[in-house]
Amino acid sequence: MAVRSTIVVADRAVDNIALVFIYSDMAIQYRTPLDHTFHALGDETRRQILSMLATSGPCSANQLHAPFDVAQPTISKHLKVLETAGLVKREVDGRVHRFHLVLAPMKEAESWIARHEAFWNGTLQRLDHYLDGVEGQGDGQ
Repeated sequence: MAVRSTIVVADRAVDNIALVFIYSDMAIQYRTPLDHTFHALGDETRRQILSMLATSGPCSANQLHAPFDVAQPTISKHLKVLETAGLVKREVDGRVHRFHLVLAPMKEAESWIARHEAFWNGTLQRLDHYLDGVEGQGDGQ
């Protein structure tokens, strides 16, 4: 559904026709494990949890909660996101839940980044050579 709206940008009105989208974390559909990995890595708290697991080894949920000034259910939700992404594995021993770091999804993300880095580096080098040629042509005029 298209709607007409007016957006104020730097004290001036800009007419805009925009599509209406409902955005929420619940509405996002991740299609691949890599999507889940990047989503999980996109939050600073989750990255800190992964760092703790990388340096300290397996930790209980309480140990992972300790450095953060948030409620335990908040950390539990972060751990669930990391678990869904396959970045952590949960081991239950009675009432104690211990979390272990799983490296495979991060290695997959690293590989994806490396492939795209190589592509963009090559593209930027070709652009640089092209621009050098264009500048050289402009100097002769």
